[in-house]
Amino acid sequence: MRFANAARALGDSARSRQLVVPAFRSPPRLVEVDRTIRRRSDGGATVSVRLHGRPWPAVLGDMVEGVVVTNGLAGPEAMRARAALWTAVDADTAVAA
Repeated sequence: MRFANAARALGDSARSRQLVVPAFRSPPRLVEVDRTIRRRSDGGATVSVRLHGRPWPAVLGDMVEGVVVTNGLAGPEAMRARAALWTAVDADTAVAA
């Protein structure tokens, strides 16, 4: 449930900044990795994240980075996006608790 809530909060935050919102799923198809990003021909992407056996902050970090990578952000723009995305999942966590 918290994976879906985090995906929703990240999507809302990304949309409010006119960023492409990736789809989120779990687990990745590749067994040995914690996160994969699959790009679609329509410009979108799917971020797959391993949940089991990992600390929740690591999962959130992979989800945030998935949004940043999907949008090709770098430098100060990436830092601003990360800060906003982390704020979104922090606020979501506070509401869910």
